[in-house]
Formats: sequence, structure tokens, C-alpha cells
Amino acid sequence: MKKILLAGAVALFGLSNAQIAKGTTYVSGQLGYSQNENNNNDTKIESFKVLPTVGYFVNTNLAVGLGVGYKNDNNTLTTTTGTNPLFVSENKITESAFVVAPFVRKYWTLADKLYIFGQLEVPMAFGQNKVEGTTTATTTTGAGTTVATTSVSDKSNFTSIGVNIKPGLDYFLNKNWTIEATIGEFGYNTYKQNVDGAKRVNDYNFGLNLSSVTFGVKYVFAK
Repeated sequence: MKKILLAGAVALFGLSNAQIAKGTTYVSGQLGYSQNENNNNDTKIESFKVLPTVGYFVNTNLAVGLGVGYKNDNNTLTTTTGTNPLFVSENKITESAFVVAPFVRKYWTLADKLYIFGQLEVPMAFGQNKVEGTTTATTTTGAGTTVATTSVSDKSNFTSIGVNIKPGLDYFLNKNWTIEATIGEFGYNTYKQNVDGAKRVNDYNFGLNLSSVTFGVKYVFAK
């Protein structure tokens, strides 16, 4: 039992000789695009995100950093009703935002090249919601076919701020390249549209989602 407890203490508190030196800098980031089209209900969802990240070790195994980027989500719904006139409506919701995410990351050594880390971050998004709708009415009579189109558009700004904790593992392939994996996140996020009468939407997530594992690669400017 004593040997088991000692092994656990070594893993948890980083008693291995392998350390990440103060003054080390690394770069990483997120880049993603996804698209989903559902022909059963004529919906199309597109998502794009780019978030480059820079980290700097202010002390041994302790880094601070900042991610700055952009994200855009589009949700389009097309509906067709009637016969004569035939109405075809397309409604599109676009959410775009400038993203800033400062963070602090603490490493604990598990082995010579393997580390476990905990990251505390404060993601902030400042963006705009835009709703666009277009309806085309096609009417056919003995005199011919007429087409009438109407459209509406509305937009509003929003702000989103969160506090999240992300646990993960980081493995050094060599002195410059590492592979890391994060196992979900838990924390708090608040969202508010900047319009009269809008109320805050608060989202709490205090459970690890083991099915939501993300992988990434980063470059380390080794000293």
C-alpha cells in the first residue's frame, strides 16, 4: 500500500526530474470547419473557427498564454409551401465573433516526456447575430407567371464570457513537437445580446465529458 501511495504522489506532484523550463515559449491553436446538410428538412449548418495560441512559461511547469481568433456559424433553413402561389422561404442565421481567450496552464510530470496539465481559461467572444429571411412567391395564371420577392433583415451584437477548466495530457515527441489531448471541460459561461430587454443566458457545466476528447499539436521553442 505504501508503494502505491508513493507512486501516486510522484505522478500527482511531478517528482520526476523532467521539467519544462522557465522562459520556454510555445505556439498552437485551433482551426476547424464543419458542414452538415439535412435534405429531410432542408437545413444546412456551417461552422468555422480559427484560434492561434501563444504560451509562455513564467516558471517551471507553469505557463500563461493568450488565444486570439475568429469564429463564424451559419444556419440556413429552406421551406416550400403552397402550390399556386408557391412560396419558397429561406431563413439564415449568422453568428460571427472575435474571440479572446487568456489562460493559465499548470503541468505535472508523469514520465520523462509525459505530462498531465490543468488549464484555467477565460474565453470571451464579442460578435454579432444576423437574421435574414427571403420569401419568393410564384403565381401562375392564364396570363403568365408572376414572381414576387420579399426580404427582411435584423442584427444585434452580443457578448459572451466564460470561466473554464480543462484537464489534459501532453506528450513530447521531441524537444520541439508535442501532442496534447484535453478531456472535455467544466465551468461557467454567460451570454447576453446587446438589445433592450434582453436577459443573460447562463450555462453551467460541472462534469467531465469523457466522450469529448480533443487532440492537438504544438510547437515548442525549446531553450
